[in-house]
This record gives sequence, C-alpha cells and structure tokens, in this order.
Amino acid sequence: MKKTMAILIASFWVGTGCSSKAQTIDTKSSLSDKNATPETKVLYNNLRGLTNTGILFGHQDDLAYGVNWKYEAGRSDVKDVTGDYPAVYGWDLGGLERKSDKNIDGIPFDKMRQYIKEGHSRGGIITLSWHFDNPLTGKNAWDTSPKSLASALPGGESHEKFKSWLDEAAQYILTLKDKNGKPIPMQFRPYHELTGNWFWWCKNNASPEEFKTLWKFTLDYFQKKGIHNLIYVYNTADFKSKEEFLEYYPGSDYADVLSFDKYQYNDPTKDNSFIENCQSQFKIMDEVAKEQNKIMAFAETGYEAIPYNKWWTDTLMKAIGNYKISYVLVWRNHGWQEKEKKMHYYAPYKGQVSEKDFVDFYNLDNILFEKDLAKEKIYKK
Repeated sequence: MKKTMAILIASFWVGTGCSSKAQTIDTKSSLSDKNATPETKVLYNNLRGLTNTGILFGHQDDLAYGVNWKYEAGRSDVKDVTGDYPAVYGWDLGGLERKSDKNIDGIPFDKMRQYIKEGHSRGGIITLSWHFDNPLTGKNAWDTSPKSLASALPGGESHEKFKSWLDEAAQYILTLKDKNGKPIPMQFRPYHELTGNWFWWCKNNASPEEFKTLWKFTLDYFQKKGIHNLIYVYNTADFKSKEEFLEYYPGSDYADVLSFDKYQYNDPTKDNSFIENCQSQFKIMDEVAKEQNKIMAFAETGYEAIPYNKWWTDTLMKAIGNYKISYVLVWRNHGWQEKEKKMHYYAPYKGQVSEKDFVDFYNLDNILFEKDLAKEKIYKK
C-alpha cells in the first residue's frame, strides 16, 4: 500500500484526490479514429479521468531485459526495486520495415508480442514508438538525407516502399490481441521528437505541410487496414513557443495525446535548466491541451545512469510540477554498452545509487505503478 508523503505531495501536486471513476468525462473529447474500438474509447476516457488522481510511471523495454540480465520470465529492474511493475510499458516497432525477426533493441518480435499481452493482462498500458529506417536511402532512422520525408509521400519515389513498411507494421499490430481475441488498446507515438533534427522525419527535413501529410496518411492508412485500437500521441522535442509546438501539428482531429521528450544531461545539483525548460514546455503544452481538450504526457525522459541520488523525488517531480499529465516514461535499461564503454540505463536496479529515492518516488500517492492502475480497472467503463 502506498504510504502518504504529505510534504512532497503538497510541494509537487495539486489534485482532487478522488477516484478517476468519479470524474465527469467531457463528451466533446473523441478519438481521432472515429471507428475506434469500444475498448479503446474506454481506455482513452479513463486515462482522461485518471489525470485527476495521479501520474502513471512507464519504462521502455521493461520486461525484456535490465542491467546484467535478459529474457528472465517475470523479471523487471523496476519490480526488483519496488516490488511492482511500471504502469506503462514502452516498446518499439523498428525492424518490422525490414521484415526482421528482432526490433531495433534486439528483442524478438515474438517475445515482444508476449510481453505486450502480459503487461496488458495485468492492467498495464502499452505505448508503441517506431524508429524505422529512412525510406529514401535504406539507412537507419538517424539518416537525415535531404528530401527523405518527401520521398515517402504520395507521388514520392519511396512511397510504394513506405506503404509496404506500413503494411508490415499493420500486420504485426493486428496480432496484438487479448485473451478474448480482441485488439489490445494501445498508444502509438509515430514520428517522435519531430522538432529535433536527428531523424529523417524531423522538422529540419520537411515543411510543415509535408509532415502533416505524412502523419495524416499514416493514420488513414492504418485505419484502412483495419487498425482501430490506437490512441495517437503527438510528440515533440524542444520548443520555445506555442507557435513552434503547433507548427507541424496535424490538427486536433489527428492527435489524441500531446507530449514531448526531454532528457537530463547536466548535473541537476549545479544546473537547474532541465527543470526550468520542462516547466516552460509544460506551460505551453498545457494551454494547448486545455484549448483542445487533450491529454498530456512526458513521453520520454531520464538521466543516464542516474548519478544524482535524489533525482526522482527532487528533479523529476519539480520538472513535472503541478501539471496534470497522464504518464511519464523513462528510457530503457540496456546496461553496459561495449562500443561507448559506459552504462546505459534510466531506471534504477538493486544497489543503484538512486534506489532508495526511487522507492520514495514509488510511494508518493500521486505516482501510480501497475498495482495502483489495476485498482482503477482502466479497461472497464
């Protein structure tokens, strides 16, 4: 059971404290997919209500591997530390476009399917990203050759290839079903960090209209393929103004969740810029979310190797502040990187310097892990 940490909560959270089920759902809010499955609509509406209760914690690749282990049934670094799983599981579809049997992180797609089903069966939420290859050059997602995005659009030289890639993803997504054979409702975050300059789909590589066309084509194409179980997440990197946040935005009819990614790089005990920048971006995004009646999320964040022992309850909670976001997800626990000669992980493991603080973070009343989420019965009306 969660322990009350009144001082921390008073400092970082202003909420109603009542159950999400008691909240009135705004009927004006609807999914971008007008033919979304009933289960997907229920999840979306319950996620909206749950923002009045707390913030879901998520972790990328959580069930597949951790620091110094891989593919151990039921294991999770997060669970090793807290005794509980994350509420949100992040997975990546990169590799499907090449018909690979493994994704970009080396996880066999067959295993990933089982992990997705497992997390969902316990009441967890699934979010998908896609680091897919450059359709123009065939190189990886980080190849920003000019006109790469435009080549994928209708009439472009890579369009037919790009459609075949969407077919591969659609075919896989259609296999993600629950124990009753129904499609698992999931969040899908395509073309993430679009305001950056490091992926072939980023804003430096396309005009706003080209990006919007790609986004809309992708959503429409998936729906024509019979996919109606996705909640679509619009995701940026840095932005300085409302205008910049919305410059490439496909419109409220083509997005369900607003989010951004931001990582800690400098020592937070000496540099407050991470907190300040997050607060600035949340303020802007919150204004848009309220205007358009959208959910917000902190879709990716973290501090590599978490060297600051109070990062969770101090830095991260201050970065989020009082904003009512749906979830915060930290990146994967790869462990030792031989090429870079360093550790690469974003959630603590047993014995890690921030382990105790992560348990304190877990015990905050407004931070929700899988056991908390299961009580909410988020997949039921």
